[in-house]
Amino acid sequence: MLRRMDIVIPLFEGFEPLDAIGPYEILAMVPGATVRFVTAEPGLVRDAFGALPVHVPTAYGEVERCDVLLVPGGGGIRPMLADPAFLDWVRRVHAGTRFTTSVCTGSVVLGAAGLLKGLTATTHWAATAELESHGAVYTADRVVRHDRLITAAGVSSGIDMALRLSALLTDEITAQAIQLCTEYDPQPPFDTGSVAKAPAEVVARAGTLG
Repeated sequence: MLRRMDIVIPLFEGFEPLDAIGPYEILAMVPGATVRFVTAEPGLVRDAFGALPVHVPTAYGEVERCDVLLVPGGGGIRPMLADPAFLDWVRRVHAGTRFTTSVCTGSVVLGAAGLLKGLTATTHWAATAELESHGAVYTADRVVRHDRLITAAGVSSGIDMALRLSALLTDEITAQAIQLCTEYDPQPPFDTGSVAKAPAEVVARAGTLG
């Protein structure tokens, strides 16, 4: 029997919900794939807004390898950035992945683990300086790939990244079918989804949210 593809998403207190749940929705539909969440200590993990507790039964320390590692972001990354054991685990697992990926400020975690030095990468627009402090070169592109390292920009871009990853793991027709199943056909009511497009007053208001 063929081994199932193992996709691992580490969660932490204060994770950005769409960073994790958006890609989970997409990748869980990849034929032959199993998506599982891990955390520091098994139990309830709460998202950045506090109303979405997720019961995670597996400690990240129990995982020594996986096919895909996907690191979400959110304000809760601070303790992870200061946790040598977690960063060592990221490096160790990355050594054997087919793809190591991030969404939003998850790329800062990859940077802190030393995986992005000298590479262009993306993150949430508010975290560009922090990403570059770890030796990466920020680009505003929505999804950036370097061989088996893939970074996605803020929050919703994780869905774009997951669809691209689905094509790499299977084929483009399968990825397009997943896009159709999820009816992912963005038609936003406003054209302010990037700093390059948003008026100054919108950028200023965004700085007071979240």
